[in-house]
Amino acid sequence: MSASQTSDVPTLLVKIFGKDRPGITAGLFDTLAAYSVDVVDIEQVVTRGRIVLCALVTEPPKGLEGDLRATVHSWAESMRMQAEIISGIGDNRPRGLGRSLVTVLGHPLTSEATAAIAARITRTGGNIDRIFRLAKYPVTAVEFAVSGVETEPLRTALVTDAARLGVDIAVVAAGLYRRAQRLVVMDVDSTLIQDEVIELFAAHAGCEDEVAEVTAAAMRGELDFEQSLHARVALLEGLDASVVDKVRSEVRLTPGARTLIRTLKRLGYQVGVVSGGFTQVTDDLKDRLGLDFAQANTLEIVDGKLTGRVTGEIVDRAGKARLLRRFAAEAGVPLSQTVAIGDGANDLDMLNAAGLGVAFNAKPVVRQAAHTAVNFPFLDTVLYLLGVTREEVEAADTLDAD
Repeated sequence: MSASQTSDVPTLLVKIFGKDRPGITAGLFDTLAAYSVDVVDIEQVVTRGRIVLCALVTEPPKGLEGDLRATVHSWAESMRMQAEIISGIGDNRPRGLGRSLVTVLGHPLTSEATAAIAARITRTGGNIDRIFRLAKYPVTAVEFAVSGVETEPLRTALVTDAARLGVDIAVVAAGLYRRAQRLVVMDVDSTLIQDEVIELFAAHAGCEDEVAEVTAAAMRGELDFEQSLHARVALLEGLDASVVDKVRSEVRLTPGARTLIRTLKRLGYQVGVVSGGFTQVTDDLKDRLGLDFAQANTLEIVDGKLTGRVTGEIVDRAGKARLLRRFAAEAGVPLSQTVAIGDGANDLDMLNAAGLGVAFNAKPVVRQAAHTAVNFPFLDTVLYLLGVTREEVEAADTLDAD
């Protein structure tokens, strides 16, 4: 009898638990094979050297169930393990409609936070089908597979709790969609890099205070981004173009940036950056990091001097979202399968337009508006939101080293 025909026939749930060692799975199924049972489902978990192996199988031919039970228990004892066998009817209960993956990042991940997350999932009508650890370093990252509730209400409920619980929570739809995300677009200043590029240029021009005043006015809402950009760039007029190379050398990548990009590229993702900064820096980052796309504002240089003006298309808040769409079209990726990462209010349109918008060490208003937030200083933690484990990252790094 095939497993697809077991909806209303007697089945046995065989559970084996104890110290893990090689050969347990093969040994159990060798034992069961003597009774001509079909496998309906298997689940196995190993935690700190302890294994729990569950096999749901069809009932053996009439008169053999008692012998099967005795043989399985005898085999388990020979392996210094315990066995439990439960009779029932049919397969597992079908999972509820609505499938989501809930990723939780904590440093540490406390039992109180875990209890609150599980309780919130239950209150929304969801059921936790599986829990899996993605990483233990530099943060603890675990993934809950949840069914029975649609993704959006689950996300709303859990993200609201995240700050109070001291964890970061991402909720995405389960299925092929998640692995199909094939374009990641990042902001640059204070996201991909630790610096604000305009401030690096201002330091060489001796106008840091003036630039800071314009930035503060923009943050107070007295200037929009384009006005503040022109006002700050104007302060750089007359600066020698040789300072571009100096600024490039001063740029500091955010911890984990290289790992994030390297891993994404291995997975087949395309990666781009959009910036309210300058192409004189983003083009260099594109070459150094092997990025697929890069777009920013361009400082005008005439006769070896900065003119205090920018040329070409202005990359502002709306421009970043527009470029995300352009990159997605060029990459042949649906917008629903894009990931955007940023930290500032001028990233919000891009974060909301993407299939998954990640606020990285962002201002409160950005964290509240984005799909999810990461509040750890390591950019590669974003990989866990995509279901990539730390072991997969490290294994790939080892292959590169070889």
